[in-house]
Amino acid sequence: MRSGIAASLDECDLLSYNARTKNAGNSRIPLALKILWTTWLLVWAPVYWKHYGAQNFLFFCDIGNVLIAIGLWRESRLILSWQAVSLLVFQSLYAIDLIGAFVSGQHAIGGTEYMFDPKIPPLVRVLGLYHLAVPPLLLWAVRRVGCDPAAWKWATLEAWIVVPINFFWRPQFNVNWARGLGHEQHLLPAWLYLLGYLVVVPMAVYWPTQLALRRWAPARNSPAAPA
Repeated sequence: MRSGIAASLDECDLLSYNARTKNAGNSRIPLALKILWTTWLLVWAPVYWKHYGAQNFLFFCDIGNVLIAIGLWRESRLILSWQAVSLLVFQSLYAIDLIGAFVSGQHAIGGTEYMFDPKIPPLVRVLGLYHLAVPPLLLWAVRRVGCDPAAWKWATLEAWIVVPINFFWRPQFNVNWARGLGHEQHLLPAWLYLLGYLVVVPMAVYWPTQLALRRWAPARNSPAAPA
């Protein structure tokens, strides 16, 4: 009886080992990248919380950092595609402005001036360089796992939830430009600007980005499909 039980346990262990080996072989995202992003996240989050406060974590890019970590570990086509749709355009514009300002001393777009502010601790500014890594990371990840056709809908839902919170909670910080582009605007009634934001961004940014990503990385039928 004991030998039979032992044999069964050995067989179960072997099947479990084979399953783990197979899953590892089918992994589309390297384990080292998952660990690296998670480690960076655990350093970045408390530093930013201490320096900027809670409202800073409602920026799409900051929400994205957490969702990207989840997406990498789960190798989730939906989460990674959703974040690509939400972040690629704005993060790319950020990168262009930052690199341009570093080379020429001029901010062509704006939004990165704080990266050159000596009043902000160097560690905070160095950690802020993640904006440069996000666009190529998301493009690579979506290319690996495929583009989910529902991504733009989730990005839109996220905007419809987060931006009204930014609009009403601590509006002086103008998080995600919920009150105006760069600073609070006064050309339109505030409610009309908010409504326009919630319609224009999904239609003019998210949907075109979704279309571009579908060409860049068509949806895959199986997470185990070859690269």
